[in-house]
Amino acid sequence: MLDCFLTENGLKWENCIGVCSDGAQTMAGKRNGLQALIKKASPNAEWTHCIIHREALASRPLSPELSEVMTDIIGVVNFIKTRPLKTRQVFSAICEEMGAEHQAVLCHSEARWLSRGKVLSRVFELREQIRAFLEQEHKYEVAEKFSDENFLGKVAYLSDIFGKLNELNLQLQGKDKHLPQVTDKISSFTRKLAMWGRKLDEGNTDSFENLQEFVDTTDYDATSVIPHIKQHISSLMGFFKKYFPENSSQYDWVRDPFSAPAPSGFSSTEEDQFIDMTSDSTLRLRFTSQTLSEFWLSVERQYPLLGQRAIGILLPFATSYLCETGFSAVAALKTKYRSQLNIEQELRVAVSCFKPRFEKLCTAKHAHCSH
Repeated sequence: MLDCFLTENGLKWENCIGVCSDGAQTMAGKRNGLQALIKKASPNAEWTHCIIHREALASRPLSPELSEVMTDIIGVVNFIKTRPLKTRQVFSAICEEMGAEHQAVLCHSEARWLSRGKVLSRVFELREQIRAFLEQEHKYEVAEKFSDENFLGKVAYLSDIFGKLNELNLQLQGKDKHLPQVTDKISSFTRKLAMWGRKLDEGNTDSFENLQEFVDTTDYDATSVIPHIKQHISSLMGFFKKYFPENSSQYDWVRDPFSAPAPSGFSSTEEDQFIDMTSDSTLRLRFTSQTLSEFWLSVERQYPLLGQRAIGILLPFATSYLCETGFSAVAALKTKYRSQLNIEQELRVAVSCFKPRFEKLCTAKHAHCSH
């Protein structure tokens, strides 16, 4: 299907320099998957595993102790959400009486990148209201957990760490994200993990806002939960190194060519052009006022080998964000309230970056005053 689309639109496979997808075998397979088929048509094309998918995979595993807490939280959320009448009449009333900012918990979905962090943050915020609701529903065994400081301490930590992971995920989303940019974000997060681990060795938990607030307001001794936190931080560092083995320093010459040395893989001609370019004071001044893409496109005219090599790094998609945006738009458009099955035109408007000129569209229509 992909080959037919390119053929119908007059696109050439030899111009394809990269393809980005998730890590499913049908996509990433080197023998029978999409990657293998594209390699046959375009041998120079490089496959990239979506950075956002890799971040989601690296943050998924939990230790047995924290996994048990997460299972309990999901069970409580499902218990509340599967009773819509009592949720509206009882739980919302409890939240309102106790002065809570929100009056509902959020559903958990494994398929959504930010779901886990948002669910945990909301549950920790409404912990007192949830305990009162469970006691009113005679779920005393579950309600006791929301009176257990060790349990709440773990919930506080999980809400903090997945909130930070959500921040990282949002930084990786968006248009015009290239590999040097997103690898910087990943490198920054792994360095923060190491810093949080060092602070935990000193018994310092101020890097985790909810946990620190819980300690300050309840005089809870966090030493009992710190070993579980350290184990999870260490596990996260291991998984991030597994899923992001590439070294971000390999892109230094693209990020800042006037400060970084020439890569060892350069040919003699490319290194000559690199020396000429970095000695050009006009280009040095232009570098500070242009984006990376604009700068290297201008460099390509004067130093073609160097420019093409840099553009080959900046051009491939680092994430499948645009595809995910399209899937989300389809889910929003194709609802039971629509009778139209063909949504091609609506989808084009939904994912377009252009804003419709409503005034011009309205002037082309005649108003029906009788209606």
